[in-house]
Amino acid sequence: MKPLAGEGLILLERKDDIATVILNRPEKLNALNKEMWKSIGDVFTSLDTDRTVRCIVLRGAGDKAMGPGADISEFDAERSNSKQAAEYGGLMHRSMHSIRDCCHPVIALIKGLCVGGALELALMCDIRICGESSRFGIPVNRLGLVMAYPEIEALVGLVGRSTALEILYEARIFDAVEAKEKGLVNRVVPDDLVENEAYATAIRIADGAPLVNRWHKKFTDRVLDSANAGISLNQEELDEGYACFDSKDFHTGFQAFLAKQKPKFEGR
Repeated sequence: MKPLAGEGLILLERKDDIATVILNRPEKLNALNKEMWKSIGDVFTSLDTDRTVRCIVLRGAGDKAMGPGADISEFDAERSNSKQAAEYGGLMHRSMHSIRDCCHPVIALIKGLCVGGALELALMCDIRICGESSRFGIPVNRLGLVMAYPEIEALVGLVGRSTALEILYEARIFDAVEAKEKGLVNRVVPDDLVENEAYATAIRIADGAPLVNRWHKKFTDRVLDSANAGISLNQEELDEGYACFDSKDFHTGFQAFLAKQKPKFEGR
């Protein structure tokens, strides 16, 4: 396990082609402070350029929580007025977008509490897998806080307008079953199987052609962006849908299929 910036508040673990980013503040249930937000952005920006990575898992340290949200004890010093809040928000949104825009598939491994800022990070991931005892919510109106536009965009994009407003208006903490019903998570498994399921998923992803996984992520986001903007994909974008046929991995893949062998993709 390799500690990065922030005196070990964010850790990076690497096993073969799967990277794990860990929110490492278990004594505070992984409550997010300013240094952690900055480090998250730095880590994911670095991973985005590493073509030896095929999947990333984001999780909290320990079994009790992915995170309870913001470290409120630093509000007096760091977020006591709108000017400070805008600067802090810019840091948060950079980190959130570094997860969303990372070219690699990203899985959120959720144990225990996943509230506020921790849930906002999970929203940026491509797949969310949680345990049966996990709990979710965004109770910011109990603090007199508002979710800024980039955070609202992610929530609405995942669950829709009405459900997003229900979560924000009521500010309830709800269970994993309800989170699945609302579309916040992809899979709910027994608590003692969360890690197994998350890493089994990561391995299945990593076994696929990495170029194809990156293309699928890019194409999915582009389709949503173009639909929301009411515009059509241009010819260059449409043509990119056939670029895989020029890749070595394509030839490796179909030849291995014909030979009834497992393909060994190289990412080129």
